[in-house]
Amino acid sequence: MGFKRLDPEDFLVSADSVSQTVWSGNKTNLTAFYTSSAQRVSSLSGDYYLAVYDQNVSSSDAVIQLDIAYADKTSGGAVYFNDAVTSKSPTSTIYGQYRTLVLEDEDSSFTFGSSYDGGYMYAISIERARYKEKLLPGTLDLTLQYSGSSLRLTDNSSDVTLPTYFGTQRAYQIVRRGSTSGTSDGINSGYTDSGSYGLFLPDTSLILLNGTALDMTAGTPSVGNPNVGIGLGTVRTLDTNADNASKLFAALNNGANFKINCEETLSSDFVFVRARNAEFNYSENPSFITGTTGEVYWDSYINNPQTYVTTVGLYNDQNDLLAVAKLSKPLLKDFTKEALIRVKLDF
Repeated sequence: MGFKRLDPEDFLVSADSVSQTVWSGNKTNLTAFYTSSAQRVSSLSGDYYLAVYDQNVSSSDAVIQLDIAYADKTSGGAVYFNDAVTSKSPTSTIYGQYRTLVLEDEDSSFTFGSSYDGGYMYAISIERARYKEKLLPGTLDLTLQYSGSSLRLTDNSSDVTLPTYFGTQRAYQIVRRGSTSGTSDGINSGYTDSGSYGLFLPDTSLILLNGTALDMTAGTPSVGNPNVGIGLGTVRTLDTNADNASKLFAALNNGANFKINCEETLSSDFVFVRARNAEFNYSENPSFITGTTGEVYWDSYINNPQTYVTTVGLYNDQNDLLAVAKLSKPLLKDFTKEALIRVKLDF
């Protein structure tokens, strides 16, 4: 065993981005959507959101992929928590939660494009276990279909130089999809008169859909008429269980097209261990020296020693072993050879 102090130039830190689909089973496209009647009816959570699975919940392989929620500033579309306290329902609670999470200000309103929202929206939250670090802009491809009307959406990350920021959180506008994901169809920048179709927030795996835009009637967008929706028919009646989240679930299920990828930044610490020609040519292995006198076992090793490098250990100044790197095969070392071993630490 030999020791050598590493120099500052022997260290290098690198970062690489790795992406993959978010859906279970490495599916690139989620085309079938299922919910649990127990969660929707019997569980209190059904008043707040719908958990969406990739398979029928009767299957042991069914896994939650995303959640759907309806948020309304006025508390519309849901029953009050208490009849004595008006305008307080699950929909207003959800709206306040997302306003605090995204806008970080309980008095602010969401802005879709250049327009303020109409006070209600739909939220699609990707299950945390499905993605790595964050969602990948430019990969959203979502089709919504309701009452025979179809709308294909994406984010506008390829159309803009910089995203919108809410604090340190990135946000892209959701627009009608053009020829590729990440670009709009070019008609009114993919917007409606009520603004964009929503916000895509990759750092919190969140898609907020503009309820006003989705409620617009179906049609073919044109320069003079960009106001194309799917006629979702959101019900905002106070103190009434309208089950609006189920409408968006139906639009997802009918559209049968939901593509989205995630990404993760992997930081790697490279350590370059250099064994020069005069270094690491002797060993304390019993096959190299005698156990009694410490003499070289073979006379030929006195002037022409040969060793095999198999392991690199990284120690701190207190001689604590911090990491061990194993070579794929032993590396022959003698006075005529130099070796450069690159150790990669991922974190």
